[in-house]
Amino acid sequence: MVNRRVVIADDDALVRAGLTLLLGGDSGLEIVGEACDGAEAVRLTSQLQPDVVLMDIRMPHLDGIAAARQVLALPDPPKVVMLTTFDTDELVLGALRAGAQGFLLKDTAPAEMIQAIHRAADGESALSPSVLSTVIAAATSIEDNRTQQARAELDILSRRELEVAVEVGRGLSNAEIASRLYQSVATVKATLTRVLTKLGCTNRTQVAILIHDARLLEE
Repeated sequence: MVNRRVVIADDDALVRAGLTLLLGGDSGLEIVGEACDGAEAVRLTSQLQPDVVLMDIRMPHLDGIAAARQVLALPDPPKVVMLTTFDTDELVLGALRAGAQGFLLKDTAPAEMIQAIHRAADGESALSPSVLSTVIAAATSIEDNRTQQARAELDILSRRELEVAVEVGRGLSNAEIASRLYQSVATVKATLTRVLTKLGCTNRTQVAILIHDARLLEE
């Protein structure tokens, strides 16, 4: 298994200790640093160059979303996965729009959290489709103008590219999309690369948000 280097950022020392103990038990994960606030998270990320940063949303000095933006602006940035207590927190959506790979509830089962971090490192969404739907629905239910804007942005995609983007919006992995659309995984990856480039997205989570904004999963 590929060894993933992880930085944990949380202002609660007990949470950091618990996560370090939990994640350190997986042979494929190496905890290379711990940060007690957003500013330190940015500094450690620049210094240690981890594969994944597990970032608490609420931290002193520099909150998690602001820290995520700075981390993702670094050369060859890591994947950022946000930690939160409530899956309806509006800050979560802000983090996803800022480019975070996903988010995890702090009470996520250990095995699921470990799997999610590996998925994030591989470029997959580190959150379940049901949780993503909950967050997006709460944020977009009163934003009809965002629906029109999202659909206008998606008009640049070809029919096949839009099909792949919609399946990303459902939270499917590349292998699942390939099976659903009767394509090879390599074809799906190539199509998704074009989708990301055309839409100016940095990861599939942002594509999923755009699909939800356009309400294409409701049709």
